[in-house]
Amino acid sequence: MNFRRFIGSVLRVLLGAVFIFSGLVKLVDPVGTQIKLNEYFSEEVLNLPALIPWSLSIGITLIVLELTLGVALLMAYRPKITYRITLMLLLFFLFLTGYSYFTGTVTDCGCFGDAVKLTPGQTFFKNFVLLAILLLIWRQNNSPDRYSRIQDGLVLLTIISSVVFAVWTVHHLPVIDFRPYAVGKNIRKGMEMPPDAKPFVFEDIWYYKVDGKVKAFKSEDKPWDIPGAAFVRRENRVVQKGYVPPIHDFDIENDRANITDSILDAPDIYLILIPFPGRLHPADTALLTQAEKRFARARKNFVIITADTLTWLNRWAQNHRRELFFADPTTLKTMIRSPLGLMHLQKADIREKYSLRDFLAKD
Repeated sequence: MNFRRFIGSVLRVLLGAVFIFSGLVKLVDPVGTQIKLNEYFSEEVLNLPALIPWSLSIGITLIVLELTLGVALLMAYRPKITYRITLMLLLFFLFLTGYSYFTGTVTDCGCFGDAVKLTPGQTFFKNFVLLAILLLIWRQNNSPDRYSRIQDGLVLLTIISSVVFAVWTVHHLPVIDFRPYAVGKNIRKGMEMPPDAKPFVFEDIWYYKVDGKVKAFKSEDKPWDIPGAAFVRRENRVVQKGYVPPIHDFDIENDRANITDSILDAPDIYLILIPFPGRLHPADTALLTQAEKRFARARKNFVIITADTLTWLNRWAQNHRRELFFADPTTLKTMIRSPLGLMHLQKADIREKYSLRDFLAKD
């Protein structure tokens, strides 16, 4: 093997390894990919709301494709078709990450799930490098497609096992949790600011109409002292981004009370979490009733926290004399991926997490 072919093989294995890693960290949490695609499909970004109902299926397809291409690249399996499909996928990723980078509308593309966080610029550069590697190894490849039945079987096994695992995870919880609300973490500690944390620096931008034209001024310009200047508006801009703690938006309340501190101080409490109210059905109140009975028998305290109110949920709460509490939808989606989930806290320590159905199925 000459040196150029050796380098090409190393780059091919490297590219395959990156695809496999990227696919695996998203495979353990396909709902996270769905949430990210919903952000891209929103009216504020790509304005493709018709694709939102299909975002989970699209996300699983992309994850399975990424893993399968990674395995194919490692085995040098059918290089001609593998390189073509890899090129199309990389161009798609390059478009998304480039859009994020140049428009600033999406601050995290989720290319490595929650396992590795990259800035839009880093992500765009990463995909650009991967594209260059692909074109380089593709140019060096001049051999016909070669494959064996074993390779066919491994590729097929990758597709089937990835789909089955992704579907299973959607109906339960991620087997590996990279988020700040993982079991074993403490919510209060996740909210703390280190003593040497870099602070945010802001500046006011003032817009005044001067001589018939609207102009922008900084505070030191004192536009209010300009004769004849008329105030239009004021904007507050970030000059320097500071440290943001992993947990910065944990706030539980309703129109009567804020119970955030009482939840974090509770020696033992269960939170029934509803981050995706639209994915539930009135029949799911049966699970809430079962949970209520189980907690009553065990003399355990629980609180229901939802991202939004629903008529049938309000009716259930009134009939059972329970209060509903609310949290930011993004916070709840970060806390748990199940449409109806459960989190067990002890003094802000996260002890257990389940989908509510799995919890009730326990003996």
